[in-house]
Amino acid sequence: MPWLYDTLKPAQREWAEAWQAEVQSALVDLETVEIGSNVFIAPEAQIFAEPGRTVRIGDGVRIAADCVLHGPITFGNHVSVNHHVTMDGGSAGITVGAHTRIAAYATLYAFNHGMATDKLVREQPVTSSGIVLGTDVWIGAQAGIVDGVTVGDGAVVGMNAQVTRDVEPYVIVAGNPAEPIGPRH
Repeated sequence: MPWLYDTLKPAQREWAEAWQAEVQSALVDLETVEIGSNVFIAPEAQIFAEPGRTVRIGDGVRIAADCVLHGPITFGNHVSVNHHVTMDGGSAGITVGAHTRIAAYATLYAFNHGMATDKLVREQPVTSSGIVLGTDVWIGAQAGIVDGVTVGDGAVVGMNAQVTRDVEPYVIVAGNPAEPIGPRH
């Protein structure tokens, strides 16, 4: 539970910071990952960032266990990614604004396969437009967001929602496909 990192007593904090330095150093050495300050990354998180698919992690970010993150991805400051989140940036990438929360089992895929009937799906080109999540967004548990979508600042995506088109700022969406159900204000 990475959010507990901030509540550690001094003795545990000293140990945890040294341990996190090791976890983060291994990621930076192995992958093209850039990590800000005061970050917590569970050692069970899987971060894949080969050259050209950098994962940038802002200050104060928390990444829980069993996430699978494949760059390019850029996390703003103080983003929280809960357990079992899957994100694949395709070639265009995923951008997550500051103070955004992504709940457990959410999936974000910033690519798509062709579906023409004259070729097998596996033989068709893959496209990527990217995904943008604004500042102070909340993505509910098991929500899905597809390539090409922008979720505006302050928006909320309900649990199990499947987001297939842009979400306006400060709007709450839910359902499959996700539809506005009200304002956040």
